[in-house]
Amino acid sequence: MKTEQYKLMARVGYFALLLLIPLWHLLLSPPPLGLSPWFITTIWFLPLLFPLRGIIQGNPYTFAWCGFLALLYIMHAVVIIYTAYLENNVMELTLAIFELLFASLFLMGNTYFAKYRGQELGLSIRKKKK
Repeated sequence: MKTEQYKLMARVGYFALLLLIPLWHLLLSPPPLGLSPWFITTIWFLPLLFPLRGIIQGNPYTFAWCGFLALLYIMHAVVIIYTAYLENNVMELTLAIFELLFASLFLMGNTYFAKYRGQELGLSIRKKKK
């Protein structure tokens, strides 16, 4: 049962990021003049599309590797939180906090789903003791 809960947690974080990124960069807080909001959105949205098929199919291998992808968004959120705090930009700060929450949910769900689903399938990194 907990395997399905972790898969749901990862999916909620993933799909929340899929919604947040375009909303953030196209509507809620577009980049300053001179930068194309579509270019920025593409840079941050495109990496999320690569694991879409595996996430939908519930492939534990995809979830395991998506942990690295989640770390990218966590790092981005932390940097934006720091700079938005220094610049007193409440909108960017709020959006970055949501990104951090969603990416953390995605990371935690990925990690534990891959672990428990791997155990259910009998997969192991360690050699089994005889």
